[in-house]
Amino acid sequence: MKRQLLCLFIIVLLSACGTRKANVSTTKAARAAEVMANLKSKDLYRFITAWTGVKYRLGGMDKQGIDCSGFALILEREIYGLTLPRRSKDQAETIKRKNRENLHEGDLIFFSFGGNEVDHVGVYLNDDFFVHASTTRGVIVDDLKLPIYQKAIVKTGTLK
Repeated sequence: MKRQLLCLFIIVLLSACGTRKANVSTTKAARAAEVMANLKSKDLYRFITAWTGVKYRLGGMDKQGIDCSGFALILEREIYGLTLPRRSKDQAETIKRKNRENLHEGDLIFFSFGGNEVDHVGVYLNDDFFVHASTTRGVIVDDLKLPIYQKAIVKTGTLK
């Protein structure tokens, strides 16, 4: 009888662990992976995958190090054939404004972390995620709903 109770307890314990694993899919990393899988442009998927993790370097324009505006410039040129100025502040002047709710894959998002002037840019993907060159984490897919980004968004729009 003790052996049967022990087996039953182990089965219940293992099944409980299995249900907890299902909740892992709601993590930021899992959501970012889902966003990447849902990109319309497979070229964009390959581009982001090739650049993910490249370290941030002010003025950088290659895989040895890149800054946010350089990353947006190269992405827009290679994936969409569009030309952007070099600095994020100047890039913000070239777009046609769009409400955040109407953003599509490839649209630009501008931020101001140091005051009123644009000082950061990212490229919208889908489901409130974007890709950018973070000063601390390098090129990364990030959640636009994070409070740090919500407070800093100053302009969104499209070049198309």
